[in-house]
Amino acid sequence: MTGLKINLAKASNFVSDNEIALFKSEIELHRSKIYNKTGAGNDFLGWVDLPSAITNDLLAQIEGDARKMQEQSELVVVCGIGGSYLGARAVIDALASPFSALQTKQERKAPLVIYAGHQLDEDYMVHLLELLNKKDYSVIVISKSGTTTEPAVAFRLLKSHLEKKYGEVGAAERIFAVTDASKGALKKLATAKGYSTYVIPDDVGGRFSVLTPVGLLPVAVAGVDIRQLVAGAKAMEEFLKKEDRFDHNPAALYAIARNILYRKGKTTEILASYNPSLSFVVEWWKQLYGESEGKDQKGIFPAGVGFTTDLHSIGQYIQDGLRNLFETVLTIETSRQELEIPVDPDDLDGLNFLAGKRIGEVNRMASLGTMIAHVDGEVPNLEVIIPSLDACHLGELIYFFEMACAISGYILEVNPFDQPGVEAYKKNMFALLEKPGFEKETQEIRKRL
Repeated sequence: MTGLKINLAKASNFVSDNEIALFKSEIELHRSKIYNKTGAGNDFLGWVDLPSAITNDLLAQIEGDARKMQEQSELVVVCGIGGSYLGARAVIDALASPFSALQTKQERKAPLVIYAGHQLDEDYMVHLLELLNKKDYSVIVISKSGTTTEPAVAFRLLKSHLEKKYGEVGAAERIFAVTDASKGALKKLATAKGYSTYVIPDDVGGRFSVLTPVGLLPVAVAGVDIRQLVAGAKAMEEFLKKEDRFDHNPAALYAIARNILYRKGKTTEILASYNPSLSFVVEWWKQLYGESEGKDQKGIFPAGVGFTTDLHSIGQYIQDGLRNLFETVLTIETSRQELEIPVDPDDLDGLNFLAGKRIGEVNRMASLGTMIAHVDGEVPNLEVIIPSLDACHLGELIYFFEMACAISGYILEVNPFDQPGVEAYKKNMFALLEKPGFEKETQEIRKRL
């Protein structure tokens, strides 16, 4: 049994028990496809039993390399894009102090993890290299092929900078590559230079890879207990596999509810959180669902908001705008910290009615009030609840969203594990940059410009 729960009560006007019951046989079929690995994209179903397959030897190796980086570096740069960095950043940001960048390494008890290769902004890279001139640092480069443009460009710059700063041998001791087991440009370079390497499993796609070394190595460097993260994911894996009653299985219920809403014209799902530490969990979720479902002119558009902040910006649209929306609210039952609102003798702000209440209680009432208001405004609300924000429950949440995504994609009748549309912009970019082999495409696209 796990601590995660799903609450569909605030969508009951839109999703009935009878409608859910109609999915019984379909869910049984899709679960069979997933667990027997017979459905579309079955060569990328390695994530299904990944948590229980992670060995103690692998965890020990990751922890050892993480300690090495912690000892020699004040900063660790994670160089990757999409699934090669979003999952790790989601976990790290969720569990770190929001002001960790202002803390010393001793206060953090771990290096500050920062990111490169997730975009192509020139100013960002100049400022990053200027910072790295002043700091001891290591690099974790994550790429299956080693040729994805954004991380490949960033890593070329970082590798050059490291070798100038520490020498070729010293740089090699500070570079850790997570890549293919046997092929690709990064694997070839890592072997030639003697970098410490980890394998991205062939049967795990990038957006499902947070529980591989892709996510576990950066997370361990940041000081997170990866054994607890994996334990939470393993508990959810075992629970969801054992719970074959579809109406008691939270991943199945979430997948069913969102597809019922989609068929009723609710084509945009907003993942909402009242905890800013979860902002990159939302970003990871957006990639997971957007890349998995947005195919064949179909799919629920994944958006994200941070409440209560965004209630003062796009809250008006959610309340009164186009009614093609539904929300999934991430709720954390217990805060990690406690802070009460004090009494003010003058009470000029009129807030003494809140005196003695914890800020977490006020935040929870804001959440409940908003959900009721949005439901009244015909925006159904689903709620995913975890008891507390810690590594174990984050592991549960990650695996829950992955399984629900697979089921939902099959309900939608798409392959949830490929991403053919991602290649379109790359072809155009390579043509515009006159990459060898793209001469014909270069001529054609320049006519269009």
